[in-house]
Amino acid sequence: MTTQDIHSHAHIIAQALPYMQRYDKRRVVVKYGGHAMGDPELGKAFARDITLLRQSGVHPVVVHGGGPQIGSMLKRLGIVSEFRGGLRVTDKATVEIVEMVLAGSINKEIVQSINAEGGRAVGLCGKDGNLVTATKLQRTMIDPDSNIEKLIDLGFVGEPAEVNPTMLELVLKEDLIPVLAPVAPGADGETYNINADTFAGAIAGALNAKRLLFLTDVPGVLDKDGTLIKQLTVAKARALIADGTISGGMIPKVETCIEALDRGVEGVVILDGKVPHAVLLELYTDHGVGTLIRP
Repeated sequence: MTTQDIHSHAHIIAQALPYMQRYDKRRVVVKYGGHAMGDPELGKAFARDITLLRQSGVHPVVVHGGGPQIGSMLKRLGIVSEFRGGLRVTDKATVEIVEMVLAGSINKEIVQSINAEGGRAVGLCGKDGNLVTATKLQRTMIDPDSNIEKLIDLGFVGEPAEVNPTMLELVLKEDLIPVLAPVAPGADGETYNINADTFAGAIAGALNAKRLLFLTDVPGVLDKDGTLIKQLTVAKARALIADGTISGGMIPKVETCIEALDRGVEGVVILDGKVPHAVLLELYTDHGVGTLIRP
C-alpha cells in the first residue's frame, strides 16, 4: 500500500462518519434475495457488510427469499408445480419443502456466513415466538372465457396478518443479528409461505425501521430512458405506475415499498444486490446506489 492509498482509505472512512452517526442504534431491515444469494463471493461480501453494520452501531435484520433454491429442490424430488394466474400454487407437499429449504438450509447457510465474518447471527422464522401470524393470500383473475373475475386458490400461500416483535426485540437487545425466513403459521394451524418482500415490509414496519433495503437484480427504479431515479415520493411513484414508467415486476416491488412506508418505515430503498457492498454504499455514502422512496 502506498502512502496515497493509505490517505485515500482514511478519507473514505472519515466521510462515512456522519452516516454512521445517522444510523447509530437504529434498525435497518435488509431483504436479501435475487442472484446475489447464488454468488459465493457476493454472499461473503454481504455477510461482512451486515457484520460491519452491527459493529458500527446499527441493528440489522435480514429477511431472505429462496425461490430458485425451492424450485431446484422440488425438481430434485419430482414435485411438479402448478401455476394459476402466473403464481405458483403451494400445496401441502410443496409447503413442507418450502419450509425445509427456507427455514432450514438457506437460513442456516446465511447465519453461518455472518458468523464466519465475526457476527453473531441467529436464524428464525415467523413461527418463532409467534413473530408473524399469516392469513391465506387471496388473489383474483379475469376468466378469459366468461370475462368474470374469479378467486384463485394458491394453496398455502399467505400474507402477514399480525406481527409480534417481542422475540425480535429480545434478540436485538442481546446484540444478535436476526436472519428471518418468510414462513409463518396461520390461525388455522397451517404453515404458510409468504413472499419475502411482503414479509420484510411487515417486519420493518413493526420495528419502526429507519431503512428497509430491497436487494434485487436491477439498479433500482428506472425512468423511460433507462436512467436510475435516485429518489421518489409515494405520490411520484404512483404517478410513474399510472403512466407506465414503472411496469412489470417492478410494480409489486414499489407497491410493497409504499405499504412499508404506510406501516411507519422512514425510507425504503430498491438497489442492485449484484453490486459488491451495495448495503454499505447505500447507507454510508452521500450518493447511495439505488432508488430511495420516502413518504
